[in-house]
Amino acid sequence: MNVRLVIPFFLLIAAPMLAQAQAFTTPSTEELGFTYHIPSGWEATDAQSTLPEVKKQQTEKAKTDEEKREIACVQIPISAKRDDAPPSFLAAMALPFDCFGQVMTEKDLPEFAEGSSEGPKAIFDFGDPVYGSYSMGKHNIWIERAKGNPKGHPEMAYTLEIACSLLKKAAVCWMTVAGDDQALKEFEGTAVTLDGDFFPQLVPATAFEKEKKPAS
Repeated sequence: MNVRLVIPFFLLIAAPMLAQAQAFTTPSTEELGFTYHIPSGWEATDAQSTLPEVKKQQTEKAKTDEEKREIACVQIPISAKRDDAPPSFLAAMALPFDCFGQVMTEKDLPEFAEGSSEGPKAIFDFGDPVYGSYSMGKHNIWIERAKGNPKGHPEMAYTLEIACSLLKKAAVCWMTVAGDDQALKEFEGTAVTLDGDFFPQLVPATAFEKEKKPAS
């Protein structure tokens, strides 16, 4: 299954999010099978409204009907920015299975996750990534973390972190490009529900205890 075409969405959405934030009401994610509430001090941004133009651009580049379905079905139900120096942002991306017409399996997760993590790397120079995996109830989570800076701005230190999992109704990735340790801590420490099961934080402290290379 080709699950890498979602890359441009984080790439094209990240840049305007870093430049400007717009307050709006965060759409519900419960129909997708999860909840994740924007941390206190972060401002919601309307990444979802940028999707029609992004989808139009990517559909023109699609080579197969499957790729076109992926583009049509991707959602960005959560996005937010924290105005500090430098600013930080986070987002959640979902690929609903009922829309896509296929249900992804665990063997598809590494490719989906790696593809989703490539978007920010076109805007930022990240090096020496580390990978991990952990379980939250019945859900396996793939996670990556890397240090870097926006291209052309070596003075701005950032941390990229992305965690992905497969729920009953969708594949979901949560991502942050954090400008400081506090922003990263807030992203990781926010409680989530996955298919109705509650967890006090998205990323536990033990997430990187067993480092691994990404599956090819």
